Amino acid sequence: MSDRGPTIINTGRSSSAGWAVAVILALVVIGALLMFTGVIDMGGNGGGTDVNVNVPAVETPSTNQPATETPANNTPATTTNP
Repeated sequence: MSDRGPTIINTGRSSSAGWAVAVILALVVIGALLMFTGVIDMGGNGGGTDVNVNVPAVETPSTNQPATETPANNTPATTTNP
């Protein structure tokens, strides 16, 4: 029988460089999504949004004229039989 070379056992562990690349890639993707959806604004101009709001004036009802009530119509409903 001939001599065999060394046996290599793979434990399934990957290097930490792979994890670092995955984390950096995930952060870049999340940052890009936030910028494209408008959550993060890098322009500094507010996206052209005008925050000055002019509220219309509210008028109070005049108390010079009394309110008129319309009388209820008390006529019974008529049915037609053919």
